[in-house]
Amino acid sequence: MKAIWNNTVIAESEDTVLVEGNHYFPASALKREFVTFSNHRTSCAWKGQASYYSLLINGELNPDAVWYYPDPKPEAAMVRDRVAFGNSVKVAP
Repeated sequence: MKAIWNNTVIAESEDTVLVEGNHYFPASALKREFVTFSNHRTSCAWKGQASYYSLLINGELNPDAVWYYPDPKPEAAMVRDRVAFGNSVKVAP
């Protein structure tokens, strides 16, 4: 699977986990040179608190486009050390 935004591959892996329609990539697959800070947080009843990154590519900002669960609840252990992407990011084989 590849995650693409602004004509740039931002993550690529054959090891994704599909949860609620979102492919969770290993955190190590995320190309950190395109990632920038976000202080956005959300909460999921069964996964826990999500933290976010924004993407910055060729001077264009995609705020809060990447999320991850730094300390997922036990029932969501499959997303530990993984990242997922908002709808603005194309995820496809």
